[in-house]
Amino acid sequence: MKLELSRVVQGGSRLGVLKGLGRTGQHSLDVPGCLLYTRCGSAPHLTQDTLHTLSTLPSVTQVTLSTIAEHQEVLEECKDGFKKFAGLHETVLYCSLHDPAAPCPTGHTTNKTVSVWGSGGRIELSVAKFMALQRAVRPDWYQSMADGETWQENTSRKRVRKSVDRTLAHLDECLLVHHNTQELEGVEVFGVVEGGDILEERVRSARETAKRPVSGFCLDGLQTGSMNQSLRTQLITAVTQELPEDKPRLLQGVGRPDEVLACVEAGVDLFESFFPFQVTERGCALCFSLDVSPDPELAAVLRDDEERDTAGETQENGDLNHSDQTQMTSFEIDLNEKRYHDDFRPLVEGCGCYCCRNHQRAYLHHLLVTNELLAGVLLMIHNAAHYHAFFAALREALADGKLDLLKRRLLGERRAETGTKD
Repeated sequence: MKLELSRVVQGGSRLGVLKGLGRTGQHSLDVPGCLLYTRCGSAPHLTQDTLHTLSTLPSVTQVTLSTIAEHQEVLEECKDGFKKFAGLHETVLYCSLHDPAAPCPTGHTTNKTVSVWGSGGRIELSVAKFMALQRAVRPDWYQSMADGETWQENTSRKRVRKSVDRTLAHLDECLLVHHNTQELEGVEVFGVVEGGDILEERVRSARETAKRPVSGFCLDGLQTGSMNQSLRTQLITAVTQELPEDKPRLLQGVGRPDEVLACVEAGVDLFESFFPFQVTERGCALCFSLDVSPDPELAAVLRDDEERDTAGETQENGDLNHSDQTQMTSFEIDLNEKRYHDDFRPLVEGCGCYCCRNHQRAYLHHLLVTNELLAGVLLMIHNAAHYHAFFAALREALADGKLDLLKRRLLGERRAETGTKD
């Protein structure tokens, strides 16, 4: 795995390609970018055939131990790893600890164990069990075991310091087992940076993790709802200054487009794409402007934006509770609302996804109010396509020096093209 940067702009934003992914090294991933979010290897609501109707899919698929730990015996009996077990072909497999779209109760870590929460309840993992799971899963890269229970605001300095110490100790143990395990030969390990909201502990965690032989870094405990964006940006900026430039930084638990933009400016490379799933679950559709070119069709996009601004309850930046997935954001429209029953436009004008090419808002509203399963399928197709298009637009804006313009469009500002900065 090697990160090749083509530009570093806006003070910290990084544009490049992560190459050499997978056991054969044939895959790559553009950064800034996102992973493909799955639950037990499957994109929610979508079959593999339906998923691959999307034109631009990330080359890296994320699975979480919280959803597959209870299947350890089956995976060990399979002996071919999770990719073959789940029918995942031509993809790079990344294994993380927790599901970013599911609540994770705190108070269940010890000096020797962490806990994950699957459909059957809590599963306690020691380093030995954690590494046994990695042997059974056989990912292309995985996140080291970590104590990430310090994201709450009232966490004491002593508890945060203990979290950093535990995470470093877990990393050392995981690396020792990893280097002595034949099944994990060629597999990459990402170290986890903890530290809660304490700057000194964040810097210490980053500095010490960077000393270990890891291929990249997971920035944990900065998820939506745990802190405001200004503090998150300050901490990420301090952390990235301690990390080598040629290794990727993956931010966990942040998916809202406005927060993604702010974190990219602070130096983050990769994100988890769980946000489209959360939007789908509440019966909403992503509907925000991605176009930073003076296109004649911009007026249609802006009309959609204006409708979005008045659609239901919105949340201001930083007000979203991490454990509450029902809160609507300002980047979506709520198709449960009655006013969409006779709206015969696509979800987003100009969107090329299957849903927008073939169906109307009124039909999606009908599917939702009648509790048809097809609603989740069509919404997930659109939301995933729109979210991945957002990252493509973000990379294009970075390459063209138009990140400020994209930010203003995204946040709903209406300024003349001549007044923008490159």
